[in-house]
Amino acid sequence: MTSHRTSQTMKPATAAKKLEVYLPATPAEFQEGVVTRAEFDALQTDPPQWLRDLRRDGPHPRPVVAARLGVSIAGLARGGVTEALTTKQIEALRSDPPEWLERERATQAEVRKEADRIREKREKQEKREKREKAAARDAGRGRPRS
Repeated sequence: MTSHRTSQTMKPATAAKKLEVYLPATPAEFQEGVVTRAEFDALQTDPPQWLRDLRRDGPHPRPVVAARLGVSIAGLARGGVTEALTTKQIEALRSDPPEWLERERATQAEVRKEADRIREKREKQEKREKREKAAARDAGRGRPRS
């Protein structure tokens, strides 16, 4: 007996999020239907003009805006940016950054620096534990430590 496989689908909001586009700016037929895995793959490999335009000009969803400005989504909210922005609006903020943007970029830089420090510390700890485990294993076999 052969099982019948159904095509995987996703809601338009999920597809828009994965495509990094602002759902309300997509065409009505995209917003109203479901997107199959094959359709999604086709959108990624050969994007239609509307998708290329949205990715280039916006409006962009908050995660994209935050990434382009070098801040967190929460930082956008603290700065009063709660709506999608176009590429021109993002470029205007980048060329003449307001105080909140400078502050949030500094905060984001500190967060990244701390994350790097923690990652390095964790890696050193894992290496140390691996060496100790190997040394204990070798000692149990009667081999000299090197």
